[in-house]
Amino acid sequence: MERVVLLDHDGHIVGEQDKYAVHDGDTPLHLAFSCYVFSNSGLFLMSRRSLRKKTWPGIWTNSFCGHPAPGEAMTDAVHRRASAELGLTLSDLRLVLPRFRYRAELDGVVENELCPVYVARAVGDPAPNPDEVDRIEWVGWDSFRDRVRTDPTLSPWCRLQVDELAGLGPAPDEWPTGDAAELPPAARAAVAGHG
Repeated sequence: MERVVLLDHDGHIVGEQDKYAVHDGDTPLHLAFSCYVFSNSGLFLMSRRSLRKKTWPGIWTNSFCGHPAPGEAMTDAVHRRASAELGLTLSDLRLVLPRFRYRAELDGVVENELCPVYVARAVGDPAPNPDEVDRIEWVGWDSFRDRVRTDPTLSPWCRLQVDELAGLGPAPDEWPTGDAAELPPAARAAVAGHG
């Protein structure tokens, strides 16, 4: 049973709950992450969520998202989910948006997350898990960024994240690394306890 870390308004741990029980019409604030994966040639990997997913099934979004387990370091969680969702090994994993937060609703299911954003490079070719990812597509970053601005069918968190990422600069390779001290306290606690 996968568990998520529940948070107070300031990002401190207040408990944990089963992932499938937590996502409903009154989802409590919890810890998550998003990752944007690029190829060595600079293409961006977008994915369409499996139709089997409870939240946002069949929606196109960033490469992958997930939740760290209680006590799990964020970077360990990102690597774990890259493997589980996309069959990918990552290199050059970097934090870029340590303070990203959003709340969104679709068909009575709410997402309510403190969701730091990472970028990484793909090592090898993806092998998507059909329970997690329905389709993938490698695209140019500029065309994806433009699509996000005009296509309301992409995930709401992705649209918000891309707006913030655009503020870091036009070239993903040149985005500054975020300050880990700005992560939610719950995410910093896991990092401090890791080792």
